[in-house]
Amino acid sequence: MSLRINDTAPNFTAKTTKGSLNFHEYIGDGWAVLFSHPKDFTPVCTTELGYMAKIEPEFTKRNTKLIGLSVDPVENHEKWAHDIEETQGASVKYPMIGDSDLAVAKLYNMLPAEEPGTSEGRTAATNATVRTVFVVGPDKKIKMMLTYPMTTGRNFDEILRVIDSIQLTAQHKVATPVNWKQGEDVIIVPSVSDDDAKKAYPEGFKTVKPYLRIVKQPR
Repeated sequence: MSLRINDTAPNFTAKTTKGSLNFHEYIGDGWAVLFSHPKDFTPVCTTELGYMAKIEPEFTKRNTKLIGLSVDPVENHEKWAHDIEETQGASVKYPMIGDSDLAVAKLYNMLPAEEPGTSEGRTAATNATVRTVFVVGPDKKIKMMLTYPMTTGRNFDEILRVIDSIQLTAQHKVATPVNWKQGEDVIIVPSVSDDDAKKAYPEGFKTVKPYLRIVKQPR
């Protein structure tokens, strides 16, 4: 079954580098980023995991936990973590799921449900679609999905930007425009009438078109 934004993120219990973990329990009342990798000891993923380790405090500020996944056993992850720290200068502290039976990859539609076998004998190329980022909210709903090709390193600063937008728009009746960054002007959503907008934003807003009203970011 394919997954869409606003679907409930499938729950699972899996072995990780931090022990057995239930995904929904791990999220708790916060947010989570689940990001997957086709195989251990791959060059692009090594840089990605290291960068995420470096910026993990930025996710923590946003009440967001990180959890990685790779289609290899946990024992391999622990060896890979040494390479990541050596080459990227950062220690991976967030859990990494060992998806050697392909269960989570299939559950999240990153591999076909009928895909046979285990991680044994598989290559990064046969797992090429296991390169998706999922942002999950406190309600356990999928808020964002983004899949990259193997040869293109992911932009995790963009994931932080998206989380800022999602968290802001979950609290206020606004949307964020193209290339928006924290602190910049936002858009009042069409479902808010002008009268209600005037009450909500007494300092005023700019009407570019009846459907396009710009206002300072709510604090």
